[in-house]
Amino acid sequence: MSTAIPDLPILGADDSMLSRKFGHEVANYFSGSPLNRVSFLRTDHAFLNAAFAHPSASFLLLDNYSPLAKDTTTLAYVSKEDIIPLTGPEPFKKTEEEQIKSFNSAVTQPIVLFLGLDERKTGFRYREYKGNPYFAVDATPKGSIEEKARRVIEAVKAKQGVLFVPGGRLLTLNAPEAAIYAQARALLDWNARNPFCGGCGERTLSINAGTKRVCPPTDLAEVPEGGEPRTRADCPTRRGISNLSFPRTDPTVIMAIVSSDGTKLLLGRNKRYPPGWYSTLAGFLEPGESIEEAVRRETWEEGGVKVGRVVIHSSQPWPFPANLMIGAIGQATPDGETINLGNDPELEDAKWYTFDEVREAMSISAIGFGDAVPEGEQRQLRIPPQTAIANRLMAAVIEGYLGASPKM
Repeated sequence: MSTAIPDLPILGADDSMLSRKFGHEVANYFSGSPLNRVSFLRTDHAFLNAAFAHPSASFLLLDNYSPLAKDTTTLAYVSKEDIIPLTGPEPFKKTEEEQIKSFNSAVTQPIVLFLGLDERKTGFRYREYKGNPYFAVDATPKGSIEEKARRVIEAVKAKQGVLFVPGGRLLTLNAPEAAIYAQARALLDWNARNPFCGGCGERTLSINAGTKRVCPPTDLAEVPEGGEPRTRADCPTRRGISNLSFPRTDPTVIMAIVSSDGTKLLLGRNKRYPPGWYSTLAGFLEPGESIEEAVRRETWEEGGVKVGRVVIHSSQPWPFPANLMIGAIGQATPDGETINLGNDPELEDAKWYTFDEVREAMSISAIGFGDAVPEGEQRQLRIPPQTAIANRLMAAVIEGYLGASPKM
């Protein structure tokens, strides 16, 4: 019923004080990348150049966030030779200072992300660091690279057995590659959403292998060849140490709410859900709000239910576009279980379901967010698949997570 997803990262059998008291750590889909990000090397252009040029390097292509794959479960990677027509042979040749000095806002540069090193394979070495390099490349046809990108996409698609897997929420990949895809998708989305500076409105430049954006002080756009670059207007983001923009992560609470007597779960239904589909409630944290407060506020605003004790269960990266789902379990107060949808019209319906009803729903073949419900099963309770943290929170509750005695 609730067998763990194969290959999810689970800490080895450790006998630490924390594991004895609180149980084993819980891992969720989209976490547990097999790559060591070595994030401190993203500014080392000698490292990036060597990693990009090495024969062991693997490149994941994405077209409008759809990854290249062998099928819906397995990603497909291409070689340096496949992407050079788009990226050029040395996309990391220039240092940050040189990139800023030669910035031309009229020229579209393809985003090439350094994702990390797979230390299980040691074909590449740089100082004391070793492991095959992994990159992601945005091959979306746009701007001045539109034709180059189209040619690369068509050439890759012509190879037998690969395709760009569409879908707004890709939840079918094997767990390790889902984590790689999540990292790539979130970073490419962030770059695409931040082409302009928040301080002056001018175009920004992606540096540090796709993980930082800056507002250059000059621009070569519309400058005759050999001419001096145009000086841009003064910008607050270039003063002091604030001349940067880093990728954002939006914290979101998602909670399994248990009835006061510990026998039922509160599930809600959004009008966008497939027929019969219910899930746990969720919402964004607000400034100056703790996780526990957000769980209580969102549950009351969306469902009218008042929550007492809240415990944090686990978390899940959710790259659609940049959320961190903080999973919690809360318990309704004895006098606060009445459902009221009149505060916030976000939910179409909300109900209390018994543990047995949730168990039965878990035994039915799961359907994804955009999947059609089989004929004749429209009235059955449906819940999100195991790849969603909502499912894992429900499973934790009905399997006795709240009733387990601490291991001393």
